[in-house]
Amino acid sequence: MENWEKLRLEMLEKINAVRNEKEMEQLRVEILGKKGVIQGYMSRMRELSPEERKEFGKSVNELKNSVETYMKTVHAKLKEAALEEAIKREKIDLTLEGVKPYNGSLHPLDLVQQEIEDIFVSMGYSVVTGPEVEINLYNFERANTPAGHPARAMQDTFFIDEDRLMRTQTTAVQMRALEKYHDHLPIKIICPGKVYRRDDDDATHSHQFSQIEGLVVAEHITLGDLKGTLELMCRRMFGEEQTIRFRPSYFPFTEPSVEVDVSCPFCHGKGCNVCKGSGWIEILGAGMVHPKVLSAAGIDPEKYTGFAFGVGVERIAMLRYGVDDIRDFFQNDVRFLSEFNREE
Repeated sequence: MENWEKLRLEMLEKINAVRNEKEMEQLRVEILGKKGVIQGYMSRMRELSPEERKEFGKSVNELKNSVETYMKTVHAKLKEAALEEAIKREKIDLTLEGVKPYNGSLHPLDLVQQEIEDIFVSMGYSVVTGPEVEINLYNFERANTPAGHPARAMQDTFFIDEDRLMRTQTTAVQMRALEKYHDHLPIKIICPGKVYRRDDDDATHSHQFSQIEGLVVAEHITLGDLKGTLELMCRRMFGEEQTIRFRPSYFPFTEPSVEVDVSCPFCHGKGCNVCKGSGWIEILGAGMVHPKVLSAAGIDPEKYTGFAFGVGVERIAMLRYGVDDIRDFFQNDVRFLSEFNREE
């Protein structure tokens, strides 16, 4: 028969010599595992007589329970020591300076668009949007651009099929609004959104860009109302000292039509390289709504008049921020976009 007390002390001594949890697990398998020392003693019971088996089994169980209990106690102390060591090793030095998080910002085109929207909403305008995939009816025909008109040429427009196309102007949204609200006048809206034209991309041109068009239809609307509205917008965008001027132009959906220039915000009209010495910068097109456009929407042009205008968001942003290449807005360069972070 074994000297059980001597065996127990030897096992406890091995447990005391363990230095970490990994070694403890290895020792546990060695002593208590399915092929361990104690299981080896248990397997010997079959060789004993019934009288010897009872006493032998009792001694083995006492040895197992004692060793298992002591092993759990030592294991718990090892875990606690490992935790304390980790805390010491991974402690946070509260005296160190914090790391400033990087905050994103709105895209510069969104900043400009929101500012323009805010200006017109403050004057009682509503913001209206429409589909980017349009049909001929709203993109061209209702805007007094019948079949055969140069604006409908293949080199200007992305056609999807004979009737559907990527809208070339947010005027299409105005045409939808005229049709929808023709018996709920007056109409006073702005229409922001992306437009698409077949163009060669360079520093000042893009096949995709953003527009904000405005439309007012009511009784007694005049060209003077248009000028006052645009002058207010320009002063809000470029400074209170800015003035505008009208130059005759042509658009199929307005008559008369004008190009609108703003006094150069960089040289204040004295002449510089931005305005090419003229003191003026072209920013948008506008005019009085053509009577045919009103009639097509079911509005009496003898009773109602209106004005419309369209401004390129990229054009305003380039002037506002001194950007000389329109492609910078679409390249997703974080170094460029972070220049417009209003959180800084």
